Amino acid sequence: MRTVKIAAVVLCAAAAAGYGLLRLSKARTFQVFGDLVARVATEQKVAALTFDDAPFAADAEVLRLLARERVKATFYCVGANIEKDPAIAAAITAAGHELGNHTWSHKRMVFKTPVFVAREIERTDALIRASGYKGEITFRPPYGKKLLALPWYLSRRGVTSVTWDLEPDTYFPGDAARIEEYVLNGAVPGSIILLHPLCGEACAADRRALPGIIKGLKARGYSFVTVSQLLALRDTAR
Repeated sequence: MRTVKIAAVVLCAAAAAGYGLLRLSKARTFQVFGDLVARVATEQKVAALTFDDAPFAADAEVLRLLARERVKATFYCVGANIEKDPAIAAAITAAGHELGNHTWSHKRMVFKTPVFVAREIERTDALIRASGYKGEITFRPPYGKKLLALPWYLSRRGVTSVTWDLEPDTYFPGDAARIEEYVLNGAVPGSIILLHPLCGEACAADRRALPGIIKGLKARGYSFVTVSQLLALRDTAR
């Protein structure tokens, strides 16, 4: 009986530890090492549009919209996607947008070795630079997941992890009207808006919502900045 009780205690402790690690890996505003930003505290009515999983064929449609609206955005790029279509990454750069690193393979970056983490990030950084992009490269973890090896590696290189404070398609997948409404009602000065408008038909709702998001926030007095511009506001205020 004593052995059974000890085993039960050990199992409960392991379950609690596992749950704690899961919560830590998903945290949007905390990581163990280094700099993480989900929103920037500012009184200026600015927001950053961020698009994950670039580049895709639908980038061309999004780039045309951004050009018409004179808006700059930050595209978080998957290295494997750049390798498949480097011309689109170059077009994003040529249009004056910002490119960020979203790993090579888009795998969850938890329980990975430091060697794996370094390879995923450095391989993608090299492709981003090959596109002609010369600005700061921030990093966004796939699915927002991170534990120890990833934050430690980024902190050693002085790279900022960027999450988000608005993620509408998580709550309203496929519903363009609700996505637009969620962003317009939830945006505050310094918001970082996560969208997935690039991946073909699966992302069509985000693309349909994007014009209304841009026009609606402009009507409320907002302007759009890249992530690095938003970080510069934070650094100036320190």
